[in-house]
Amino acid sequence: MSNFWDTVWLILMTFVLVAYLLVLFQIIVDLFRDKNLGGFSKAIWFIGLVFLPFLTALLYIIFRGRGMSERQVAAVRDARAETDAYIRSVAGKSAAEQIADAKALLDAGTINADEFARLKAKALG
Repeated sequence: MSNFWDTVWLILMTFVLVAYLLVLFQIIVDLFRDKNLGGFSKAIWFIGLVFLPFLTALLYIIFRGRGMSERQVAAVRDARAETDAYIRSVAGKSAAEQIADAKALLDAGTINADEFARLKAKALG
């Protein structure tokens, strides 16, 4: 029977270790993400995480947890905005914009009516 309880204890301790490591990495990322916290304060928190890891992690979550979540939400919002801007920049023009550009070229005399018709057909699909 002790083998069973040893296995249960090992699983429980593994879960606690993984959960602690996840929290620790989130705290370290948050320390480097925070622009309002000075370098000396970041160093103190980091030294605390090295020498008194559980206590420091608990104190960090208690005192800076709300700001931690706000910085995480802001980082996700910024990443989404950058992704959307990139997608818009590489997506190309809509069919209406392509036809309008071709019409401007036709009006300027750069292309003839046949070329305009080909560009319009290409834009429409």
